[in-house]
Amino acid sequence: MQYVPAKTIIQPVKNGSAWFGHDYNMNIYRGCSHGCIYCDSRSDCYQIEDFNVVRAKENALGIIENDLRKKRKKGVVGTGAMSDPYNPFEEELQLTRNALFILDKYRFGASVTTKSVLITRDIDVFQKIREHSPMVVNITITTYEDELCKRVEPNVSVTSERFEAIQKLSDAGIFVGILMMPLLPFVNDTVDNVRCIVEEAHECGAKFIFPAFGMTTRAGQREWYLEEAEKTVSGLKDKHSMLYGDSYVCTSPNHNDLQRTFMRECDRLGIIYEMNKIIEAYKRETDIPRKRIQSTLANY
Repeated sequence: MQYVPAKTIIQPVKNGSAWFGHDYNMNIYRGCSHGCIYCDSRSDCYQIEDFNVVRAKENALGIIENDLRKKRKKGVVGTGAMSDPYNPFEEELQLTRNALFILDKYRFGASVTTKSVLITRDIDVFQKIREHSPMVVNITITTYEDELCKRVEPNVSVTSERFEAIQKLSDAGIFVGILMMPLLPFVNDTVDNVRCIVEEAHECGAKFIFPAFGMTTRAGQREWYLEEAEKTVSGLKDKHSMLYGDSYVCTSPNHNDLQRTFMRECDRLGIIYEMNKIIEAYKRETDIPRKRIQSTLANY
């Protein structure tokens, strides 16, 4: 494991808390070994050299504790936006796990995004956080079929294993749902893929699905993606370049059909999918244990 210096780790969210109600962001690791062909964090603008090499921040736990101690405002700390907090090294290092215990100590909420089933290891600390603060888990699922998943996201838990993790989290009372993004044009942007993901999400107890019917590309990441995607779908590089050029937002040509199917199936199965409603729902869940305690005390 390589280590990089850091002065601070808990950073305030600059543009409000529209993304899952985050008030702060926390990135303990830099880089990622999952090998997902579409990862935006490869983009030149983030200036992460050798992105496939995972590095941890020096004295991460001490810095996190110091950062939280200084915060006057409690809130939800999000992790997993830039680098998956459950990379293979986390199993031994347990930096994410211990950081979550520190969030619990200082009574902050948490929003965790991952593709790894290692997240189920930390159900105990999620339950502790949920007793006093908002707690939500976001599992990224882009591709229903395991075989295609292995080509798009080669070095991480396959889709069926992620659904099993969702079931375990849901059974443990954790508010858990799916990031269904990106749906890659000409790769996994099919109605069948969307329908299967929604139906399986319902079976596994997912409370929400937040989608993106397309992808984003920019300098550095775009070149990597096109080369890797060509290995999965022959001729994709030319089709993608002809349709999107250097565009940042690459909306699926099937966008309307995908969205129509997605909304119909979610409404039918009672799965929420609008961000403001997701935030409202998981933050409301925090009040449940407190209300039970108050109700019990009122009986004495």
